[in-house]
Amino acid sequence: MDVSTVSPKYQVVIPKRVREQFDLKPGQVLQVIALPGRIELVPSRSVSALRGFLEGENTFERESDRL
Repeated sequence: MDVSTVSPKYQVVIPKRVREQFDLKPGQVLQVIALPGRIELVPSRSVSALRGFLEGENTFERESDRL
C-alpha cells in the first residue's frame, strides 16, 4: 500500500507507482470525490479520449428524416 502525507499547504504527492499505473501527467485534472470515510481521486478524461472506448459494432441508426 502506498501512503502520502498532506503538506501544510494541503498538498498531496501521488506516489510514483500510482502515477505510472494510471499514466498521470503534470497538469492533469483529477476529480475529487468525498465519500463517507474516504476521498477518491479520479483522473478526468477529455471527451475525445473517450471516443471508441466501447467495444462492438455501432448499431446506432438515424431516422431517415434527420440529418
